[in-house]
Amino acid sequence: MGEAKRLLLMGNDAVARAALDAGVTLGTGYPGTPSTEILEEFGRIGGRAQWAPNEKVALEVGIGVAFAGSRVLVTMKHVGINVASDPLFTVAYTGVTGALVIISADDPEMHSSQNEQDNRNYSRAAGVPTLEPCDAQESYDMFLAAVEISERWGMPVILRMTTRVCHSKGVVQTRADIPAPQAPHFVRDIPARLMVPGYARPAHRRLRKKLAEIKAWNETAPFNQCFDGGAELGIITSGVSFLHAREAAPEASICKIGMCYPFPDEFIRAFSQKVKRCLVVEEGDPYLVENCRMNGIAVENKPEMFRFGELNVARVKRILAGDTSTEPTFPPGNPPKLCADCSHRTVSGVLAEKQCIVAGDIGCYTLGGLKPLEAMDSCVCMGASIGVGLGLRHALPKEEAKRVVSVIGDSTFVHSGITGLVDMVYNPPPTGHVVIIVDNGTTAMTGLQEHPGTGRTMSHKATGKLVFEDLARAVGIAKVHVIDPVAQKEQFDALLQASLDSEELVLIIARRLCSLGAPKLEAYEKASGRQ
Repeated sequence: MGEAKRLLLMGNDAVARAALDAGVTLGTGYPGTPSTEILEEFGRIGGRAQWAPNEKVALEVGIGVAFAGSRVLVTMKHVGINVASDPLFTVAYTGVTGALVIISADDPEMHSSQNEQDNRNYSRAAGVPTLEPCDAQESYDMFLAAVEISERWGMPVILRMTTRVCHSKGVVQTRADIPAPQAPHFVRDIPARLMVPGYARPAHRRLRKKLAEIKAWNETAPFNQCFDGGAELGIITSGVSFLHAREAAPEASICKIGMCYPFPDEFIRAFSQKVKRCLVVEEGDPYLVENCRMNGIAVENKPEMFRFGELNVARVKRILAGDTSTEPTFPPGNPPKLCADCSHRTVSGVLAEKQCIVAGDIGCYTLGGLKPLEAMDSCVCMGASIGVGLGLRHALPKEEAKRVVSVIGDSTFVHSGITGLVDMVYNPPPTGHVVIIVDNGTTAMTGLQEHPGTGRTMSHKATGKLVFEDLARAVGIAKVHVIDPVAQKEQFDALLQASLDSEELVLIIARRLCSLGAPKLEAYEKASGRQ
C-alpha cells in the first residue's frame, strides 16, 4: 500500500498508521482517553475519520462498512465497549465480509476513567478474537494481523490496548507489502445477517466452529512467543506486562501471549512443563490465570493487592518475591480542577449555594463535585445523570425531591442523554424535574473534539447541527431556556430557583464557550462559514 518507513510513534499513532497502510475505508469512534489520538491521527495523515455520537453508533456504522466488504477501524476506551456491547455480541454471530477491527483502550490505574475494568473478559463473553500489543511496533503489526484474521474468518477482532501502550513512543518499522483491500460490494446473505431466532441458532454454531479453528491457529500464531531462560522460573504474561517482566527477571523463561482469546492452552502448557515455578504476571483481572487453571495448567497468581492499578518493574519484582508489605506511597499530585473562568464553575457554585441534590455526569463539569464546591452527588456513566435524577425525584419525599437537578454536558447529552430526556416526558415525576445541559460548545475534557451539537465534523468543517432546544421541544418539554450562566449569573440563579419551585419539567441550556478553547472554537466556527 505504500513505502516502508522507520518512524517514532506512540501506540495510538502506530494504529492510525497501520490503518492507513491497510487501506481502511473509514475510522469511526467516540473520543475517550486513552484512545482519542487514534482517529485524530488517522484523519491527520490522510484517512477518512469521523466522530460518532457514541460508541454503539460507531460500531454499528463499522458493521455496515464491513458488510460492504471494506476495512474499518472502530475506536473507543474500555467503558465504550459497554455502550457498544449490544451490537458487539451479535456481530460475532453475523460475521463480516470485510475487516472489522475494534480498539478497546483500557485504563489500568484509572488515569481518566470511572472504573478499571479489564476488557479481555469481553473476548470470551462475546466470542471475539482479541490481540494484545506490548508496544508501538506491536500495535502496528497486530492491527494488520487483526485485519488479516477478520477477513480470513469473517469476524470482528478486538485490539486491546492499555494506557501505557497507547501513549508510549517507540520505533516502528512500517510495511510496504500489505495486501490491498477488496473493492466494496454488497452481497446479499439474509440468513447470515438477519438475526432472528431461526437464523441466530445456526449462526451461533458457525461462530463456535470459527473460534475452534482460530484457537487451533493460535497455538502456533507468531504473536505467541517463548523466550528461553532458566528452568527455575517461568513467567506467563501479555501486553505491556511482558516488558516489565523481561526487565524485572532477565534470567526467567517467559511465555508471551499475543492473542489472549481464543486461549492457546496447549502452547502455554508446553511452556509450563519446562519450568519448576510458573507464575502469571498480568495487569488487571486474573484473566490468564483463570484460563490456565480452567485448562488444568498449574500456575501461581499475583497477590490480590497487585490486581489494582498499573504494573511496573518494581511491582513485578515484588510479585516475584511474594512481597505483600504495604507499598510505598508518593505525595499526591495536584487534583484536577475547573479553569478559573470556566462557566461550569459558575453553574456548580449556584447549585452548591442552593444545596441542590445533583445527579451528575462525565465531563469537565464533574470536577464541580470536588472541593471546594462539592456540587455533584453522583457520577455513574455517560448519560446517567438524567435517569438517576429522575429516580431520585420518583423516590424522595417531596421537599427533598424538589431539590434534585440533573447536570449533563453537551457532548455527553448527545452521547446518551437524549433517551433520558424522553423518559422524563414519558414518566414525569410528581414534582417535575430540572435538567441543566452545560453546553461549552465542545468535548472539552478529551481535547476539544467536535460532536453533533457543534455542527462541525472532526476536521472542523460545517455539517448538520443538533439544536438541543429544538430537540427538547420536539420531545415534549415546554419549558426550555437558553442562558449564559456567566454573563447572566443573577438571571441564571433566579431561573434555576423558579424552575425548582415550579414542579414542572424544565430544561436549562447553560451555554457559553469553553474558556480554554474559545479562540480555537471561534476560529473553527468562522472557518465553517457560520460567523
